[in-house]
Amino acid sequence: MEWLTSLLNSATMLCYLAGAFLAGGAGLWIARSGDEARPDRRAAIAASTLTAIWCVISVVFGPNAAEAELAATARNLALIAVISRLFAADGRDESLKPIRPVIASLVAVQFLQPVLLFVSSQTAEYEQIQLVIFEIGTLLNMLVAVGALVLLHNLYASAANVSRQIIRWSGIALAGIFAYDLNLFTVAYLAGETPAFLIAARGIAAGLFAIALALGANATSAGLQFSPSRAVTFQTLSLLVIGSYLSMMIVVTRGLALLGGDIARASQALFLVLAVVAAILWLPSERMRGWLRVTAAKHLFQHRYDYREEWLRFTQTISQKSSGNSSFHQRAVKAIADITDSPAGLLLVPDEEARLELSARWNWATLEVPAQATDFALAGLLEQHNHILDLGEARAGIDHVGELEHVPQWLIEAEDAWAVVPLIHFDRLVGAIVLARPRIERRLDWEDFDLLRVVGQQLASYLAEQAGQQALMDASRFDEFNRRMAFVMHDIKNLASQLSLLSGNAQKHADNPAFRADMLVTLRNSSDKLNALLARLGRYGGQSANTLRPVDLSVLARDLEQRFKSAHPVQVTQAETFEVLADAESLEQALVHIVQNAVDASGPEDAVHISVSSDGITGQIEIIDSGEGMSPEFVRTGLFKPFVSSKQGGFGIGALEAREMIKSMGGRLSVESREGIGTRFAATLPVAETASLLSRANAGSIAPQPKNEKVA
Repeated sequence: MEWLTSLLNSATMLCYLAGAFLAGGAGLWIARSGDEARPDRRAAIAASTLTAIWCVISVVFGPNAAEAELAATARNLALIAVISRLFAADGRDESLKPIRPVIASLVAVQFLQPVLLFVSSQTAEYEQIQLVIFEIGTLLNMLVAVGALVLLHNLYASAANVSRQIIRWSGIALAGIFAYDLNLFTVAYLAGETPAFLIAARGIAAGLFAIALALGANATSAGLQFSPSRAVTFQTLSLLVIGSYLSMMIVVTRGLALLGGDIARASQALFLVLAVVAAILWLPSERMRGWLRVTAAKHLFQHRYDYREEWLRFTQTISQKSSGNSSFHQRAVKAIADITDSPAGLLLVPDEEARLELSARWNWATLEVPAQATDFALAGLLEQHNHILDLGEARAGIDHVGELEHVPQWLIEAEDAWAVVPLIHFDRLVGAIVLARPRIERRLDWEDFDLLRVVGQQLASYLAEQAGQQALMDASRFDEFNRRMAFVMHDIKNLASQLSLLSGNAQKHADNPAFRADMLVTLRNSSDKLNALLARLGRYGGQSANTLRPVDLSVLARDLEQRFKSAHPVQVTQAETFEVLADAESLEQALVHIVQNAVDASGPEDAVHISVSSDGITGQIEIIDSGEGMSPEFVRTGLFKPFVSSKQGGFGIGALEAREMIKSMGGRLSVESREGIGTRFAATLPVAETASLLSRANAGSIAPQPKNEKVA
């Protein structure tokens, strides 16, 4: 145990050295930067200086030496002087004359300490006398600490609000010093000896409180506030609960030990098991954390909500990127539900007849919501009055703006439904949030209403902005459709003009053989143009079988190379010669679009490669680029979706049109892409010769089964 004693002595010296440094620095700071108009300035300098001297003496002679006791007495006298001068902070030093006898009594008690030290030195060989002197000295120190704390209580309790701001930090410092001494000497009196740990930490504790005394001596100390964050307060309260739980366990187990025997040991073991199980089930629970949060907000803060934290959390929730399982509307519900600790919520939006209908759920899949969630009358009342509907009051029959008769029955019957928050934007209802009841049940109050109303307005602006952006995007898409249809109408108009002219001339020159020959050519050309136009417009329809003919993919690949050669390097790297069954014009149109996309995605010097190959059954033409590439999510959910494009200003139907064209020929279009590496499109079609053999085989008769065999 010698090493433990040595370690404790070293720690004691370090604590008192730190206390001397802090107290000395505090006294120097008060002397140089303290408020010269404060009545306790000189007393505070003296108290800090004497505290530093006491710490140094404790290091040299030991904290229990007679020299250290005399220095502690001098320090206490200076601290009592500080208390006396604080009564003069607002002129009460003349009006509170009954306090002076108390101060005089404390001073007299302090002067008894040197007398006790003298008697102790003269009777060192008498153990019983030393024990009595120890007890008397401990009681005197307790008396001084209690008297000083009573004076501080009277000082602060009877001070005006302005004076409290001035004496706050000085009062904290003095109360801390004397409260520490009271605990120290109380433990010493009960134990019959000075507690080594409390004696060791006494120096640094006094130094820290001297810093608070220096803060109180500053002219701006009235504006200093100690405002711990809600997170720190919640964690502190949690630690207090856990500490109380552990203390209770210690007390009960020690009490059971007094029973003695096997019954005591069995009772201790049983209690420990039950206590640990209770802690595992109770302390980590959501309900327990909710209770701590509500208790801290109710009793430790002026307002229930930390508005800065709530606003930051609301903004972060709204601005998060949409994941696969979370839409913007679901995040909107969560953003408001998190404010009131609601575990679930719904978003209702008005339809064309101003009736609210379900738009999104968050953690509330079990609640059945009708197709028409509410009637238009309730939506009108929420819009007109911006009234937050407390469903608990509605169930109790309390009516505010006439909403009671319009609250739907499904909301009344849903016991978890707690409140309906309207979302108002420019006096127009854009939606309503239905919140589930928090785990820690409480009533809505004015602070809930104010915060939910403001947040609801902010959320309504987000929803209205999103709806406006969607409307603009739809309008832009229709505008693009109109421009494209203008070209189609132009082609149809030209064809109609040609046919009208042909019809008019036929009446005059019908008997002319040359005219009839030209008329047939014109009709054929017009028919071909109309068929091509209909093929482009009918991209979702299937191609008729009689339009499929053998097409040489290698020739088509060379044509694509020549077509794009002047604008961008396009190279055919492999070109096996074979024919596939396809519609030449449609296949060329689809491949032109794919090659153009590859050119757009590639750099000016990055070549686009075309490869043609066959496995004997199918033929394949590949278009490969080393451009920007596409993400797997875009390939899976956006590449073949109308109006979704990875290109700036792209319309988003070219890839879909190419896939549908190739699919209508009995082929398929596959895509492989990696961001930053490139993309590979592969169009696979049946080889013409193989397709012909399969067609003839399918057309042939199937041999009949023997009569004595049963068909499975």
